[in-house]
Amino acid sequence: MERTSSANDLTERLRRRLESERREIEELTASELGRLGENSRRVARNALRTIERDTEEATGRMRGLLMKAWLRPFVVGLGLWLGIFGGSWATMRWLSRSIQARIERVAELDYDINEARRTLAQMEVDAWGVVLLEIEGERVVVLPAGTLDNTGWTWRDRPAVKLSRE
Repeated sequence: MERTSSANDLTERLRRRLESERREIEELTASELGRLGENSRRVARNALRTIERDTEEATGRMRGLLMKAWLRPFVVGLGLWLGIFGGSWATMRWLSRSIQARIERVAELDYDINEARRTLAQMEVDAWGVVLLEIEGERVVVLPAGTLDNTGWTWRDRPAVKLSRE
């Protein structure tokens, strides 16, 4: 009996083959990763032992040098202390001068602001309450309240007169 394959049979065979190949690749990958992990652990353990041994040797040599030359750490410490103390003192002096200069500058600016406010108040008195503005590209003269009733323009409940562009 002759057997003909259908699209479903072919699809099923391909699916099984792909699944089989995928499992084989996963097993190989897992095996390689396991070997790689074991090799990495072995190398890390050897490196750690070497580092520990070298560190112990260096520590022993350093102890001997420090025991023989106790003056060197003392001088280094004293130099560091003097450097930190001197640097801190200089920084504090610089910061205090900077803060003092800024306080003086703020006082000057406060005086200038108050002087400008007095000048502005005097200008408002001298200008009889008339204000010149530009609103949406139009030049406008805002008059004191109650001067004109029907100007066609108002600004903050005050009558205003639109100036021509010419």
